[in-house]
Amino acid sequence: MAYTQEQIQEIVAKQRKFFRSGVTLDVNWRLKQLKKLKAAVIAHEEELEKALYEDLGRSKVEAYLCDIGPVIVEINETLRGLKKWARPEKYYSGLMCFPSTCTTVYKLPYGVSLIISPFNFPILLTLGVLTASIAGGNTAVIKASSKSAASTKALQKLIAETFPEDYVTVIDGGHDVADMCLAQRFDKIFYTGSPAVGKHVLAEAAKNLTSVALELGGEEGNWCIVRKDADIRDAARKIAFFKICNAGQICININQVAVAEEIADTFIEALKSEFIRQIGVKPEENEEYPKLINDAAYDKCQELAEKYKDRIIFGGTGNRETRKFAPTIIFPVDKDEDIVRHELFCPLLPIVPFKDEEVDSLMETIADREHPLAMYVFTKDMKWAKKVMSTHQYGGGCINEVCIHIMVKGVPFNGVGHSGMGAYHGEWGFREFTHPSTVLKGRTYFNLPLREHPYTGKCEKMKMFLLKLFER
Repeated sequence: MAYTQEQIQEIVAKQRKFFRSGVTLDVNWRLKQLKKLKAAVIAHEEELEKALYEDLGRSKVEAYLCDIGPVIVEINETLRGLKKWARPEKYYSGLMCFPSTCTTVYKLPYGVSLIISPFNFPILLTLGVLTASIAGGNTAVIKASSKSAASTKALQKLIAETFPEDYVTVIDGGHDVADMCLAQRFDKIFYTGSPAVGKHVLAEAAKNLTSVALELGGEEGNWCIVRKDADIRDAARKIAFFKICNAGQICININQVAVAEEIADTFIEALKSEFIRQIGVKPEENEEYPKLINDAAYDKCQELAEKYKDRIIFGGTGNRETRKFAPTIIFPVDKDEDIVRHELFCPLLPIVPFKDEEVDSLMETIADREHPLAMYVFTKDMKWAKKVMSTHQYGGGCINEVCIHIMVKGVPFNGVGHSGMGAYHGEWGFREFTHPSTVLKGRTYFNLPLREHPYTGKCEKMKMFLLKLFER
């Protein structure tokens, strides 16, 4: 349906009224809603799988592996931990606050939240964030992507059958509808998408000083570094899997691989073999291989491949009718070329050779650019790997592995700088959708005049002595 500004304003007003009723403050009530959401996902599993196939060409297994299954895992983790996370924290007030002895930190919901979700993982990056919003005690207006139309329609049906509109609702439409939403005063905004749109969301939110979380892609691409001592076959196998997954349309996907030139030829041959083993000689004809989201995405990928056609050493073929473009290796590519200075979000994979002894210089170049959402290193040198991963700025990553850091329970998923702000998953999502409020309980007796005037005269020395004593 086509929304108007007045309709969206009315939806937000209804949700604000519902929030102010205080119903969502009850943790047990929130747990019931999470159980409803889990039951709805399971009941609508087949519909969600069909929608993901229609939008992105996902097979049943990939749809469950990447979207549906992780939502259930996220809800389960939240169900197990929510009572503990939401429990008020007690602190000793300290001598400076005498005669008060007790201070409490309450974890309070923000109120009405706006969730703007992307097309590439339309179920996970909608319902996963919704899980955190519900856990925090908020209501939610979800602006789902117009690009993944089938998934948005399935989400609308699922949510409408599970929750009343004044608690959770899904809105469809393009950028114009998103702007109508952003024109409203929300209490929390969670946006997943590109850095360019993220800046716009932040600017609109600033008009109302609304708290914002941004999960963005790596503006200058997520790097993968393969050193000369790496297990080449293992690295090639994992990198090939990741580039095939969702046809490269993943915010934490590898944008380019920097390979030590001492092993570059061997690595490339191993990578070719793995692409063929996993998805076949003609992946664009493979039913299991995902497709690009729309014609514009396919054309952009094809145009970039055409630009570098003289350096394509594997792949480079596609079918515009099905929107499937083969995993494509481009070699050699310099670290300063345009193709490695922006997020690709497609199956193209530039290979950047470097001298292994000059790896630290390469890392300095990466550090000088906008912070990526993910970074991956393959090496046997754990001392070097740990130093890199503990000193560079990036969202998250892996040593001798790809992508599965986001599947670890109890840890945050986040970006930094141009790759995002804020964090979620499990307790971190609960924290993102709540604000801690500190409340000191005072007393009506034994109140000392220490903080009160006068500060000079015969009281000065005693007050200074006590202040310095209490501050220890």
